[in-house]
Amino acid sequence: MYDFNYQRADSVADASAKVKASDDGMLMAGGMTLIPTLKQRLAQPADVVDLGGISELAGISVDGDTVTIGAMTTHATVAASADVKSKIPALADLADGIGDPQVRNRGTIGGSIANNDPAADYPSACVGLGATIVTDQREITADDFFVGMFETALEEGEVVIAVKFPVPGKAAYMKFPNPASRYAIVGVFVSEGSGGCRVAVTGAGQDGVFRVGEMESALSSGFNADAVAGIAVSADDLNSDIHASAEYRAHLVTVMAKRAVAKAG
Repeated sequence: MYDFNYQRADSVADASAKVKASDDGMLMAGGMTLIPTLKQRLAQPADVVDLGGISELAGISVDGDTVTIGAMTTHATVAASADVKSKIPALADLADGIGDPQVRNRGTIGGSIANNDPAADYPSACVGLGATIVTDQREITADDFFVGMFETALEEGEVVIAVKFPVPGKAAYMKFPNPASRYAIVGVFVSEGSGGCRVAVTGAGQDGVFRVGEMESALSSGFNADAVAGIAVSADDLNSDIHASAEYRAHLVTVMAKRAVAKAG
């Protein structure tokens, strides 16, 4: 680990100011990705600004058909929330399958989406539900937020405040997990709501989470597993590594989509 200055922010404005004042500052939420990255010397920030002391960034609220989850809310809290289980059980189920108990009790939704790991679970929920990411400067639709592998639309010093999820009529998430890390080799989040049907895939794409328009159109005509059974995605732009080839991931997208639709239906 390289030397860095550790700073603890006491407000969102303070966190933003500290990062902007640094030559190369980084925000830290739960630290489940950042700390291992620093240990392996894959990053060398001048300053690490800890958001852990900003209590107002954590919490879950429901307003009509919208569930708002604060950026510093842990995966375990989302998984155990009665409000989330009642309104969007698929989201609680997704959170309960992230990593191990230690990760779920430290990792946060804001940290996960800001990091935008291509195998993370939450980006598929955000895109699959048509969520809105709220920052200290603006609101960004999930479709516009996730730009590419480990890249988002966040500007320097911009802090994620919360994520707003619209309550769907139906939704489910299914993933084929790496047996060691529990990261998604392929994960598919499907939903049917007032805005139509959505199918979001994580773990497979070289640029991170992506939607499958052909499956969405098919589900709009009939929300059942058979509607997506014959739809295959191209392996051309999918990840290929020691865990799964691009062709295998392409196959898993259809399999996980079928299972997710059946679970939601």
